[in-house]
Amino acid sequence: LVNWLCVILTKKIGCHLWALSTMIPKKVKTFPYPYIIDHRMLSGYKPKNNIKNSYKLLKLQEGCSLDDVRNSFRNLAKQYHPDSGSIKADSATFVQIEEAYRTVLSDVAKKMKSSESEDEEETKFKSKAPQHRQYLSFEGVGFGTPRQRERQYMQFRVDRAAEQVMEYRKQKLESQYAMNTMIAKDIRQSKKIKITQAIDRLVEDLIQESMAKGDFDNLSGKGKPLQKFSYCPHIDPMTHNLNRILIDNGYQPEWILMQKEIRETIEELRKNIVASRNKLGEPMTPCRQKQWSEICEQLIEDIKKLNKRINDFNLIVPILNRQMVHFNADKEIARAQKAYEILMEKTKTIDVDAKENEQEKVEMFRLKSSFLKWINLMLK
Repeated sequence: LVNWLCVILTKKIGCHLWALSTMIPKKVKTFPYPYIIDHRMLSGYKPKNNIKNSYKLLKLQEGCSLDDVRNSFRNLAKQYHPDSGSIKADSATFVQIEEAYRTVLSDVAKKMKSSESEDEEETKFKSKAPQHRQYLSFEGVGFGTPRQRERQYMQFRVDRAAEQVMEYRKQKLESQYAMNTMIAKDIRQSKKIKITQAIDRLVEDLIQESMAKGDFDNLSGKGKPLQKFSYCPHIDPMTHNLNRILIDNGYQPEWILMQKEIRETIEELRKNIVASRNKLGEPMTPCRQKQWSEICEQLIEDIKKLNKRINDFNLIVPILNRQMVHFNADKEIARAQKAYEILMEKTKTIDVDAKENEQEKVEMFRLKSSFLKWINLMLK
C-alpha cells in the first residue's frame, strides 16, 4: 500500500512540475526543456547529435583512440586558444572545443569499458565450456561410443605418423641417391674432359713435331685446290646433294649478296663524289660552290638510303661480328675532299716532272745541234 501511494505521489508531482514549466515564460526558465523526459527533471541523458557534433568539431570519426582525441584537441587549442597568439584565436570557439573534447573523451572511455566487459564475458563463457567437447570430433574417424572412437582415432594417428615417417625417409633416401648420381656423373664428365684434353694436346704435339721434321713438305696434292664436293660422313646424302645443286647453280645466301651490294654502292658513291669534285676544280667560284653543295646533299640522301639497307642486312646476318655500321655523310665528304687534294698534289708533281723532262729534252737537242754545227765547221 505504501509503494502504491509513493508511485501516485511521484506521478502527480511530475505532472504539476511539467505544468509549471509550461507556464513559465522562455526567458524565465532556469533549465532547458529537453532535460524533462518521461516526467524526470535534469536527467544525465545527452542526445547523440551532441556527440556527433563534438566529433565533427574535433575533426574525428567515431571509433578513434584516446591518443587521436588528445592530439586533435592539442592542435585545435594551438589555433583557437585566446593566449595562443594565432589569427584564429577565439575564446567562444575554444570553449566549444573544450566541451566537445570532454564529451568525446567520456564517449571513448565508455566504449572501451563496454568492449572490455564483453571480452571478460567471452572469456568467462569459454572457461565454463565443457572440456570434453574437443574429443567429440575425431576428424570423422571411427564409430561406436566416444571411448571407442577415441581409441580408433588414436590408432589412426599412430598409423598416419608411421606413414609420414616412412615417406620422409623415402624422400631423404631418394634425394641422397640423386645427389650421389649427380656427383658420379660430374666425376665421369670431368674425367672425359681431362682425357679428351690430354689426347688433343698429344695430337697437337705430334703434329708440331712432324711439321718440324718436314714430314708434311712432300704430301701428294700439295698446292692443289680441294675437291669442290668432298663427301662428309657427318652429313646425310640428301643435304649433301642439295648443297651440291645449290653451289652448281651459283646460289649464295641473301646476306652475302646484300653485303656485296652495300660495298659496291659505297665504292661507287665515293668514286662519283671524287670525280664530281675533280670536275669542279679550283678556284671554287660561287656557282661551283652551289653545285658542290647540291652534290653533297644528294650524297647525304644516298647515304641515308644505304644506312637503311644496312639495317636490313644486320637483321638477317647470322654472325654477330659480320654486322655493319652506318656510314657518315660528313666523313665521306671530308674523305672526298682529301682524296681530291691528294690527286691535285699528284697532278702537280706530274706536271712539274713533265716540264723538267721537256726542258731536258730541249737542252739535249740544243747540245746536239751545236755539236753538229761545230763538226761541220771543223770539216770545212
